[in-house]
Amino acid sequence: MTCTHTLPATLYTAEQTRALDRSAIAAGTPGFKLMQRAGHAAFDQLRQRWPAVRKLTLLCGAGNNGGDGFVVAVLARQQGMDVQLLCIGDDGFPDRLQGEALDAWNWLQAEQISSGLFRPGMAFDGELIVDAMLGTGVQGGVRGIYQQAVEQVNRTDVPVLALDIPSGLCSDTGAVLGCTVKADMTVTFIGVKRGLLTHEGPQHCGELVFDSLRVAEDVYETVPVSGFITGREDLHGLLPPRSLSAHKGSCGHVLIIGGDTGMGGAAMMAAQAAGRTGAGLISVATRHEHVGPILTRYPEAMARGVRGGNELEPLIGRADVLVIGPGLGQNAWGEQLLMQALQSKKPLVLDADALNLLVSKQLFGRLNGQRWIITPHPGEAARILGCSVAEVQQNRFAAVQQLQALFGGVALLKGPGSLTCDGDVLHLNPTGNPGMATGGMGDVLSGVIGALLAQGLDSVDAARLGAWIHGAAADRSAEIDGTRGMQATDLLAQLRQIVND
Repeated sequence: MTCTHTLPATLYTAEQTRALDRSAIAAGTPGFKLMQRAGHAAFDQLRQRWPAVRKLTLLCGAGNNGGDGFVVAVLARQQGMDVQLLCIGDDGFPDRLQGEALDAWNWLQAEQISSGLFRPGMAFDGELIVDAMLGTGVQGGVRGIYQQAVEQVNRTDVPVLALDIPSGLCSDTGAVLGCTVKADMTVTFIGVKRGLLTHEGPQHCGELVFDSLRVAEDVYETVPVSGFITGREDLHGLLPPRSLSAHKGSCGHVLIIGGDTGMGGAAMMAAQAAGRTGAGLISVATRHEHVGPILTRYPEAMARGVRGGNELEPLIGRADVLVIGPGLGQNAWGEQLLMQALQSKKPLVLDADALNLLVSKQLFGRLNGQRWIITPHPGEAARILGCSVAEVQQNRFAAVQQLQALFGGVALLKGPGSLTCDGDVLHLNPTGNPGMATGGMGDVLSGVIGALLAQGLDSVDAARLGAWIHGAAADRSAEIDGTRGMQATDLLAQLRQIVND
């Protein structure tokens, strides 16, 4: 995932951020003053990250994002740096400027800083490129001279600083609008744009830094948020230290249901994850041939072989939470176990084949009266919604809302910037890394969420905090051994450390 500095908990769309900007101006802060603050914030980060840089190339569009770039150019020249300022447009470029961007241009002229028009193939002289081309207002795909500029920036071998958002990235969805600048650092202003943290956003914005531009707190109260970022403070708030009188029964009993022939490892990993996340008791209902290996690998579990739904019933009766789906399969055995679980009215975590069976057998109506969490990855979400994976990823926020509307309960759409929705509030998870692109990670996540439910968290908090813990464990594993070759079981040792952090 993106390397992030401390971010506020709130997420905004582009329009909501513009509303914050208008409210700040209405409250008494001139728009040009906000633009100057943005330029100062970006330049300060530039100097901290790249203190040896003495030459800058700035690519500026005609909107307010370009105005931010003009401010950076002035500050750089005032600090004795060499500035190559390239404007994106035609010979009439200055005539298109208006508002605060025009004010910044006039300041630039007063400082006698020369500029030129970008032409494809022209040399970039800077040791660092500042991307101030498009900002959040881009509509449709990036084309023409802007496309040529973005592509040339991405071919260079010097670092790139993006102002507010990398040009060409959709600030609302994280989708690439034709082509997008790949930045080493992005400094975003006033509100954290939700697209920076999901889908293509993390791999294009690089290190992410936020600056509020000293906008007053009461201004933020005038604009609704789009969602919230789950963070370490949520871990501390939702998993306080245990009572000295705690015992295994008070810490919850999780039943893992799954592990059809040849897939016993999925149920085992879910069980181990539930234990490492703090559940007091772990049971596993699986195929008979998997009982021995599970008890050998994880003797703390209570593993039982079951032939069908009737044999599952007494195990369900003793459990507080059911996790069904890891290695469940889609044949008659898995279907019987799922039907039995749905009849129980116990809290449910539904993953993998449990979701596929729900869709293929049209079992949605049987979820009445239960607390449940579904955890599809984009491929499963696409099958459920009857669309392509690309369509799911193109607007993950819309997809998770559609999933929740279809299933009810809580939907967790996995992937970079995992999203949780309960029909009311959206939560985004900023933890995780590319090493998680391997089999078994979803089974571990299901066990984590099941353990949190068993310890008393409600469904929304269990889903969003489970995603955070899962990703944080992967991040800690990556710090130790790197991302390539990471296995799902590598997270198990880290889970215990994370939940006790």
